[in-house]
Amino acid sequence: MITKSLSMKNLLIIKPKIFRDTRGSFFESFNLLKFQKFVAKDYNFVQDNCSISKKNVLRGLHFQTIKPQAKLIQVLHGKIFDVVVDLRSKSSTFGKWESIILKSSNREQLWIPEGFAHGFLVLSEKAIVLYKTTEFYQPDLEKCIVWNDETLKINWPIKEHPIISEKDKKGQNFKDLTN
Repeated sequence: MITKSLSMKNLLIIKPKIFRDTRGSFFESFNLLKFQKFVAKDYNFVQDNCSISKKNVLRGLHFQTIKPQAKLIQVLHGKIFDVVVDLRSKSSTFGKWESIILKSSNREQLWIPEGFAHGFLVLSEKAIVLYKTTEFYQPDLEKCIVWNDETLKINWPIKEHPIISEKDKKGQNFKDLTN
């Protein structure tokens, strides 16, 4: 496993070593000792979530301000456009967003520490996304930034109107959530 930093501090791409032969392939998707070395902190994952979505589904941008969740994202099947928004008020990248394409073909994972909103758009016909969290999901603590926020101006690769849940349609503006 190797890691690569993204432009925002503390975001990491984790690239597993994939072993291929005539039977198929094998890779180590998580190793606590290696992970702790990468992030230089002792995290406990408390929940695994699996999202199965069809093409053009957009989920997010979600976060919890109280009991914030750090997340380790991986795509088991398909391809997504993954987005994080920096909500850390003292960060030089506060209010900025970063994106990455995550796909099952290369098994790369995205590490998102606490202090970020997260969302994704499904680019393939179907995507299965698995993510580990360091805090339990608590619906009463969750907040949502509207996907097409005018301040953030996220450049989603959308060709038609995305499929969005009722909850996400009611997302708030970035400015309203951060003031």
